[in-house]
Amino acid sequence: METANGQHFDSGSAELNDKIAQWLEWDKCDVTLAEIRRLAEDCEWEKLKVLLLTRLSFGTAGLRGAMRAGFSGMNELVVLQTAQGLLKHIQECYPAPEQQRRGVVFGFDGRHQSRRFAEISASIFLRANIPVFLYGKTVATPMVPFAVLEKQCLAGVMVTASHNPKNDNGYKVYWTNSAQIISPHDKGIQSGILNNLAPWPKSWSVDNLDSPLLADPYDDMVALYMEKLLKNIPRVLIDDYNARSDVQFVYSAMHGVGWPFVERGFAVAGLSAPLAVAEQRDPDPEFPTVQFPNPEEGKSSLVLSIKLANESQCGVILANDPDADRLACAEKNPASGEWKVFTGNELGALLGWWAIECWKRTHPDGVRDDCYLLASTVSSKMLASVAKAEGMHFIETLTGFKWMGNKSVELLAEGKSVLFAFEEAIGFMFSPTVLDKDGVSAACHLATMTCFLRQEENKSLTEKLEDLYRQYGFHYTLTSYFLCYDPVVIVQIFERIRNFRGENTYPTSILDGKYAIKYVRDLTTGVDTAQSDGKAVFPVSRSSQMITFTFENGTVVTLRTSGTEPKIKYYAEMCAQPGQSDWNALKDVLSEMVQNIVQELLQPAKHNLIPKPE
Repeated sequence: METANGQHFDSGSAELNDKIAQWLEWDKCDVTLAEIRRLAEDCEWEKLKVLLLTRLSFGTAGLRGAMRAGFSGMNELVVLQTAQGLLKHIQECYPAPEQQRRGVVFGFDGRHQSRRFAEISASIFLRANIPVFLYGKTVATPMVPFAVLEKQCLAGVMVTASHNPKNDNGYKVYWTNSAQIISPHDKGIQSGILNNLAPWPKSWSVDNLDSPLLADPYDDMVALYMEKLLKNIPRVLIDDYNARSDVQFVYSAMHGVGWPFVERGFAVAGLSAPLAVAEQRDPDPEFPTVQFPNPEEGKSSLVLSIKLANESQCGVILANDPDADRLACAEKNPASGEWKVFTGNELGALLGWWAIECWKRTHPDGVRDDCYLLASTVSSKMLASVAKAEGMHFIETLTGFKWMGNKSVELLAEGKSVLFAFEEAIGFMFSPTVLDKDGVSAACHLATMTCFLRQEENKSLTEKLEDLYRQYGFHYTLTSYFLCYDPVVIVQIFERIRNFRGENTYPTSILDGKYAIKYVRDLTTGVDTAQSDGKAVFPVSRSSQMITFTFENGTVVTLRTSGTEPKIKYYAEMCAQPGQSDWNALKDVLSEMVQNIVQELLQPAKHNLIPKPE
């Protein structure tokens, strides 16, 4: 196969020859172009197969992958192709010029290449005479869906890989309703990409970023976001509690973009400015102080935060992930000096209760039957218990905020009030300002709740959580994951579960029959034995693995793969009734069950699964 510059490569595979030629013809980035050319000149055909014969496809609301050359990586050519495909899909959905004048929003985080990817994308839309709102500096991810909603744009894109390792990047897409894309738009965009792979004549040029169709929404949108944040926190809490509180918070941005937003949010809410972990305050794409830039990892990611808190005698730590859409929290026990890092489920219970309390204060005569709270199916059912006791509605969705966001859109269109949504992966949404997880607003609400509890009830967050358990029932969860970098092994593990004692048979118990399984729901194949017709109610996805077991004793355990990382995750929960006090016995039972589920079904030793780093 001869390329445009006359080079000839013969890999022995016509398909690979074509892909090499395409890359060398289309790519105008010196770094990635040179990488593919060098591999071809060195006859590194196996490496080229990995890079060129598969391509990133739309998964969890867009793209995410390693920054490297080839169609399977995140790079300038793949982003260019993605922007062309997104543009074509938007033009198909909104063909009229007056519709297209609503424009699109682009934002980017502090990772390598993020600004470049956003500018390439913006330029392509500008050449199609579609107005672009391009944030002029790094923003928290929630600022993109917020701008889509407030500017009534056609779509939005945030260039981020969230909490992934430093070599990754991503392309997160929001639709016209300001929620993350779901079907059919993911399929429509993917089709648009595949039908427009060749770069258009001027797609590589970004010389039009001075276009009158381009605007920077940063100042207006941040000011409006803060204004709406203020409206969601009852004034009495700001004046009577935040302003008078002596609680001091330590904050980490995890080398990400969150600090200017949290600092300003605290000021707007009347809170004392948090003490920032200086080494992690500003964006740094190298993430030099953390092995994983993810506060969900627990204490291992909060070492510097705990050090600063101990030195400054602060009792509460707040931490965002690098794109500031997630929030972690840790609290010090003043008696023992030990730090408790709250799980996402524990924070979901606290913040869900708090969302209801705030609503009560602003709607003393409100109709509770119009109020809704949401959580993903792998999250604790504690929020369901709270909602039921308070006379409000609870809705469970598939995993991911794209489902909770779109469901919230439906409810709001029906005139309902969506107070709160969460997922156990420390994602929290106070609706309806941003219909996605938002670590900035969550930080301000959590800090306000902390100040209120200290002054009104003389309680810590830990003590309040125990109160909620006593009032609504103790909910105990165990969640973790194994790393598995071989997709074939992952499929083998889940197929063995589906054919446990022969074809199409699932396990009926664990630990030699001690704990019997009552129902099985498989959202990969569509099986749900709890339904009269045996078919799952939730949407099915054959591209991901997810099996849920409901045991006779009420325990619910879900095994699933991550949509963005090489992980097999597990989630387990047991629920006590209000007033039930034997919490330790419940913990012991669940621990025994989880240990045996892992060993019997996942077989980590046999499959060389890597446990979550401690």
